[in-house]
Amino acid sequence: MAETRTAIDLADLQGDILRAYGNDYDCTSYAFVTLDCPPAQARAWFAGLLPHVTTAQEWPVGSKPRTTLNVAVTAAGVRALGVPDEVIGTFSAEFREGMAARATSLGDVGRSTPALWESGLGTGQAHVLLIINAWGVEDHRRALAAMSLAMAAFEGVRIVHHQETGLLDGAREHFGHADGFAQPAIEGTTDRGTDRTRGGGVPLAGDSWRGLAVGEFVLGYPDEDTRDDPAGALPNAPASPLGRSGTYMVWRKLAQDVALWRTVLTKVAADTGTSRDLLSAKAVGRWQNGTPLVTHPDAPDPAFSAVGPGANDFRYHEPDPDGLRCPIGAHIRRSNPRDSIGWDGALTYRHRMIRRGMPFGPALPDGALSDDGVPRGLVFVSFQASISRQFEAVQLQWLNDGNIFGLGHDSDFMLGGDGTGKMTVQGSPPVFLTPQAPFVTTRGGEYLFVPGIAALGALAAGHWPA
Repeated sequence: MAETRTAIDLADLQGDILRAYGNDYDCTSYAFVTLDCPPAQARAWFAGLLPHVTTAQEWPVGSKPRTTLNVAVTAAGVRALGVPDEVIGTFSAEFREGMAARATSLGDVGRSTPALWESGLGTGQAHVLLIINAWGVEDHRRALAAMSLAMAAFEGVRIVHHQETGLLDGAREHFGHADGFAQPAIEGTTDRGTDRTRGGGVPLAGDSWRGLAVGEFVLGYPDEDTRDDPAGALPNAPASPLGRSGTYMVWRKLAQDVALWRTVLTKVAADTGTSRDLLSAKAVGRWQNGTPLVTHPDAPDPAFSAVGPGANDFRYHEPDPDGLRCPIGAHIRRSNPRDSIGWDGALTYRHRMIRRGMPFGPALPDGALSDDGVPRGLVFVSFQASISRQFEAVQLQWLNDGNIFGLGHDSDFMLGGDGTGKMTVQGSPPVFLTPQAPFVTTRGGEYLFVPGIAALGALAAGHWPA
């Protein structure tokens, strides 16, 4: 098996992809901009962004910026910047079609149908996504004011959807669980040392692991197929220079019905004599502090650390083949099956994604079982080299359909978008979680491309491949 480790041009890669910015940034804004103007004018505005874009280069100690800016474009945005059709045709088919066009297969039906999405999303109006991270409220306000001032100078350039997000106490999501720390280990970046690779990389026969090739996430670099290709061919990418150091981005706004989640778990707990905390852990696959059920089935480890040794170092096939520790239908077991469907994990590792994103809206008060009418949920963000092989495969084959796990057509209990999600908690006796109205509803989304720094310059200058 060929070694794919290669030097990564961090100066040509946008930040927050291979390495997360971290929880110092309390506030994140997602501003979708439309370019209702001639391409030359759109490129002039776009060029003004370039000096402010944050790269993946490491910051010297003590120089972490108080705000960051990153930029992504939709297929409609690439066209609005004047890119010729023959060049647009080199982007992936799912990116060109867009998320709304693929909604039915993604499970975005019923309350999640694109016809009910929030303004500006899934309509072709969203062209450029500006992502601003800030340390605190005042930093955030200054960055937003600067963005708005620069936009005001260009007629037809305006925001069509703006979403504010912010960390909740304990870095939890609205259902109360710690989130976002089970990330893939990538050769040459996040796999330094063994702690991150074990559980985050590729599980091999025996008890060993290795990091994933960087080309699984960033285009222009070797991916896992490159390992077995005598010619060392790189994965498909948009025409150069647009594809080099780029990645595809999935952005989804997911509303969470916290009151319904709590009410259902409370009722099942009362009916079965099972604690609500245990039921929640069984549905998710981890206790609220992140402790994996497969390693701690009876109680969470109070000393568990998301960044500590072994936080993600577990498998399913040998310690828990029947789901008695972590149910076969638990959310994390479905979204990352590891070795649970056989072949030492060889059927799963090519579907890994880098996940980012942030909660939006205030937390529902502790103990509340009725909705207060305040919007809340999660902005889901993922980065991958292939939307179809990575995000869509997980969404369609693992979360929306349980057949590969021996669960028939049961969809994920947490995310069953049409309310058909149900779940069996294996045990003696088993506990059955019956279909409910959706706990999570899609309120909008887009497929985007995050260009490298040189590619951003080409887009701004109107320099397309020959």
